[in-house]
Amino acid sequence: VQLQASGGGLVQPGDSLRLSCAASGRTFSSYAVGWFRQAPGKERKFVAAITDSGRTTNYADSVKGRFTISRDNAKNMVYLQIDSLKPEDTAVYYCSAGSYWAGKYYPNNYWGQGTQVTVSS
Repeated sequence: VQLQASGGGLVQPGDSLRLSCAASGRTFSSYAVGWFRQAPGKERKFVAAITDSGRTTNYADSVKGRFTISRDNAKNMVYLQIDSLKPEDTAVYYCSAGSYWAGKYYPNNYWGQGTQVTVSS
């Protein structure tokens, strides 16, 4: 599975963005997908995940209520809607394909190139 994240940009606090993760490969619909982000000088951290069917989602506590993950398996796409952006959301956002088990997402070694989100006034 090959993944490519897009949709980032420079936005102001309070704005919204929708990030997209485009996947190639016929087996994409069999993978859970997760979004992670990495701020400058910090470790990559989990943001959100969605199961292969799309029925179950999971979010980091820091983004609950502002981030929404969704997927369209017919289009091999996963989305991350980000509302009420804050400066602390500034990071490179990555999507990954993996598995979802017992309420937790486990990334495999499938990562897309990230997309930069910068929130600044």
